[in-house]
Amino acid sequence: MDLRQACRTPSRDEAGVELLMSYFNQLGFVESRFFPPTRQMGLLFTWYDSLTGVPVSQQNLLLEKASILFNIGALYTQIGTRCDRQTQAGLESAVDAFQRAAGVLNHLKETFTHTPSYDMSPAMLSVLVKMMLAQAQENVFEKICLPGIRNEFFMLVKVAQEAAKVGEVYRQLHAAMSQAPVKENIPYSWASLACVKSHHYGALAHYFVATLLIDHQLKPGADEDHQEKCLSQLYDHMPEGLTPLATLKNGHQRRLLGKSHLRRAIAHHEESVREASLCKKLRHIDVLQEVLSAAHQRSRLKYAQHQEDDELLNLMDAPDIISKTEQEVEIILPQFSKVTATDFFQKLGPLSVFSANKKWTPPRSIHFTVEEGDLGFTLRGNSPVQVHFLDPYCSAALAGAKEGDYIVSIRDVDCKWLTVSEVMKLLKGKGKDDVEMKVVSLLDFTSSMHNKCATYSVGMQKTYSMICLAIDDDDKTDKTKKISKKLSFLSWGTNKNRQKSASTLCLPSVGVARPQVKKKLPSPFSLLNSDSSLY
Repeated sequence: MDLRQACRTPSRDEAGVELLMSYFNQLGFVESRFFPPTRQMGLLFTWYDSLTGVPVSQQNLLLEKASILFNIGALYTQIGTRCDRQTQAGLESAVDAFQRAAGVLNHLKETFTHTPSYDMSPAMLSVLVKMMLAQAQENVFEKICLPGIRNEFFMLVKVAQEAAKVGEVYRQLHAAMSQAPVKENIPYSWASLACVKSHHYGALAHYFVATLLIDHQLKPGADEDHQEKCLSQLYDHMPEGLTPLATLKNGHQRRLLGKSHLRRAIAHHEESVREASLCKKLRHIDVLQEVLSAAHQRSRLKYAQHQEDDELLNLMDAPDIISKTEQEVEIILPQFSKVTATDFFQKLGPLSVFSANKKWTPPRSIHFTVEEGDLGFTLRGNSPVQVHFLDPYCSAALAGAKEGDYIVSIRDVDCKWLTVSEVMKLLKGKGKDDVEMKVVSLLDFTSSMHNKCATYSVGMQKTYSMICLAIDDDDKTDKTKKISKKLSFLSWGTNKNRQKSASTLCLPSVGVARPQVKKKLPSPFSLLNSDSSLY
């Protein structure tokens, strides 16, 4: 419980992530040891959906585990947005944090496939994963632009394709956010910002291509083959009547094609400004408005500088720009094994044997005599050791020992973690013939008999079937009343706190009353976190 309470206010760094992961690992131990799969334990876990605010309560440890995973992903997003994006190291840390957030949320989606909380549904988690990867890709673009964008042909080709890549991933994210049933509960500002960014970065891509076409003429001695190859790789196909090399050599064609890219850039800028103006929340974010306005004005100014009287007679449509990146972002899966967690209940014995999947008799005291060094039985297995080949007429058998019994203590010495040789020393040690040992028996002996060759997996199942709670208030009230009658004296959860606090990640705590808790939303997009460079 101390560890559980500490998870309410984790630090926004790797230490905080390790804290949550250690609690998640402990939940695996607790589940295997105390929560039998065939019956409920009477402990109620309550969490609030981070998007809808609907409470979800279950007498099931899986809800607790899934919610902790969600909060680990949320914590990674906070680490990403707290990084200093004005430095190379800060941007690299941000990319890593968003990729790890995507990995945790993807792991949650694949492991807990029937969660009762809407924010952990497969459809919503897929959108959140896309959102994390889009932010990571945006940070890659910022990292490339951080030293400055040189007004040089090949540099502009690279930056244009990187910007097109960012615009593409945000366009895909906005499309996913616009699909039912996600669009009904996704925050409107999130969907609006995804749309704004898709148009903004698409506009930047067209602006950089226009700049390389208008500002850079092919000079004698220039690397024609390299420039021709780069220009051909920018498009799926050239505009009708144009070829890459001929366009590079013809200054008039370069200007016409460049201005067509500027027109598309201006159109994208106008759409991003319009979309931002429709959302009340985005309208009040000054840094966003400054970035959009400055980029729009820059494209309009460059177009005005090259505007000609006969331009209306020579309009051509600029082709789409092929996206390309030097660093394709990808999911980084969570590595729980790197966080060491010692089983708090290790003294109860090896988890592979003393688990909730098995039923045991109470410990029985066996008082017997060793006759001429003969115990009357042999030993098998390791940690814990079992009675084997028991002579039915020996002193131990007459005292109540049974074949297959697990020896848990000898002369008040705990034996659950001892090997065969160590147990044998205790049985025959100190030159005493009288032995007192305690044993336990499996109630279902034939199906659960322990031996060296037995294997037992304590890993988490891949899928779980959970019952979703109804959102309807009346049904929810009725179900709440029914559940509350079955509660034990201990109820797990927290009192809901809607007020602002130092922590935005919340876990449930113990209380007598029915608890309520709210999960942390994944952090908003990184652009809203700090001042952005004007590209």
